[in-house]
Amino acid sequence: MVSLTRIYTKTGDGGKTRLGDNSQVEKFDPRVEAYGEVDELNALLGIARCHAEADADLSDLIGKIQNDLFDLGADLCWPLGKGSSAEGRLAITPEQVGFIEKSIDRYNAALENLHSFVLPGGSPLSAQLHLARTVCRRAERRVWTLAQGADLNEQVAIYLNRLSDLLFVLARRANDGGKADVLWVPGGGLEGREA
Repeated sequence: MVSLTRIYTKTGDGGKTRLGDNSQVEKFDPRVEAYGEVDELNALLGIARCHAEADADLSDLIGKIQNDLFDLGADLCWPLGKGSSAEGRLAITPEQVGFIEKSIDRYNAALENLHSFVLPGGSPLSAQLHLARTVCRRAERRVWTLAQGADLNEQVAIYLNRLSDLLFVLARRANDGGKADVLWVPGGGLEGREA
């Protein structure tokens, strides 16, 4: 269990931070950027969970995802050496990815068929989940940027990719199972504008 007795340490005042292996890097290091995006995603899901209070099933699912995202951040903050693996330390697993995939299948099965792209909106919860989805995609891109120069647990990027799909499905669920989705109308934004 983690025990935090001091909240500030002053060790980051010079623009550097420590990773899980105690190595020191700049705060703009691609690894720090990647797990920072995951932290932002987790905070957005916390807001979404507040909007989902009336839906115990969804609130519970978001809570499980938030916990997974802490695991994912821990995975990212610990550099893998050349040829090493995530074995023996906290890391995202294929089982966690499988849970996301099963959740996608479960919630998508109950949705209205989709015949257009969906605009973020509808209900406040749906809009919040769409915002979380876009931050999840950004976090995934940061992970792929990091992977260009560092060895990573491949499950991290897979998890984020599946999670963004799940967040899309959950956003539709929050819009009355897709019935209240706001659909994209190609060129529809041009109607009623003066030239």
